[in-house]
Amino acid sequence: MAQQFNNRVYGFAMIKSINSNYNADFSGQPRKLPNGKVYATDKALKYSIRYYWKHALQENVFYFKSLTDDMSPRTLDETYEKNFGKITKKGNELRKELLKNILSVLDVKLFGGTYAGATNVSIHGSCQITHGLNRFPEDVIYSEQIMSPFRNPGEKSKESTMTTLGTQSKLEEGHYVHHLSLNPKNIEEDVERVGAEGLTQSNIDKLKEGLRKGASFYDSAAKAGTENEMLFWVKLKEGSKLVMPSFIEFVDVAKNGTIDLRKIATYLKDDAVKQEIETLEIYYNKAVTNVINLPENVNFQTI
Repeated sequence: MAQQFNNRVYGFAMIKSINSNYNADFSGQPRKLPNGKVYATDKALKYSIRYYWKHALQENVFYFKSLTDDMSPRTLDETYEKNFGKITKKGNELRKELLKNILSVLDVKLFGGTYAGATNVSIHGSCQITHGLNRFPEDVIYSEQIMSPFRNPGEKSKESTMTTLGTQSKLEEGHYVHHLSLNPKNIEEDVERVGAEGLTQSNIDKLKEGLRKGASFYDSAAKAGTENEMLFWVKLKEGSKLVMPSFIEFVDVAKNGTIDLRKIATYLKDDAVKQEIETLEIYYNKAVTNVINLPENVNFQTI
């Protein structure tokens, strides 16, 4: 029987982006808040994790685009039937069967999801990830022209020698911090309702691996230069009632790229906090990442 995971966890995942576009808006620009600060959605990080699970670990994921034989994206019900077979039941029987089936998939168990197809089901995932905020002091976005090797078919003169021009935008340097929290009890009632398997240690190992490697693994043209920089993981003692604040504002990044964790170290030194912690882990690459003011008793590993 798989080892169950019952602890709550807090932490953050940090994504470095140099001359790259980690998460573009629909105009192709890196996303910006009204105050001009660059940010990325939780969807960008979750997509990279799902992509890593699917292509590096050969793990089945549910909320991920797939195509039919004629290259059309599958609907939600088509995706369900591809994974679990033809939908034949109705009403409450269908809801319970569907809940049990999709709860067996890693991304649903961890990130939750809403099913609005042949029936309606909503699952509160055990792992919540916030938008990532760029903690680098500057938010410098630049655009450059690029040329396609093909003539625009809309060009009236076939004698034209001009090819199509376009633009692409990138962020000069960014260090995005996504806060994360994990609570196995978020799916406890649904698991008991349908007799599914709860969160296991194996699920957590895969989550941590995706948080450490997903962005680096997803190496598209736009995202080349974007990579996982750090994972900070605070595992609380089982049964702890401690609620931690967001770590985003606790992380400072200097203009030379040095990451200062002094605020986190100060917070974790408090006796009321310290006594609730089972383990502290930090993952980064010492060859390229300089970190100062590490918390006490933190277990370091290379990312």
